[in-house]
Amino acid sequence: MVTIETPRSPRSRKSANREKLAWLFMRASGVILIVLVFGHLYINLFTGEGIKAIDFAFVAGKWADPFWQVWDTAMLWLALIHGTNGMRTLVNDYSERERTRKILNTSLWTVCILLVILGTLVTTTFDPCPDTSVVDALPQFCNK
Repeated sequence: MVTIETPRSPRSRKSANREKLAWLFMRASGVILIVLVFGHLYINLFTGEGIKAIDFAFVAGKWADPFWQVWDTAMLWLALIHGTNGMRTLVNDYSERERTRKILNTSLWTVCILLVILGTLVTTTFDPCPDTSVVDALPQFCNK
């Protein structure tokens, strides 16, 4: 007869509540990400000339509008945190040693935080008109 090990239970009641919140976050962020990603794909690929139109001017024109900065930043944050939380779940399920689990989880969240900070800096400090000498690649509003 095959015996199946009982799953590891959370270490404390506080940890169980944290896991429940992480589970709820994954479901909610997944739904929101579907809307954000498909909206992003629709605007970038199906409106206008499709993939041929995506160049610096297209991105600069999009990010000149605060709505698209917020949209892309929200998509970045949710995707990174959602993915990191999923990887955290895998690490917790498959790491046998407590020390290994802590090192991997710390590494995951450190990289996530670093990428969130760098990505947010890119979307919020982006200059759509960096060099007016290259007129061909710039969006229309930079030529004024």
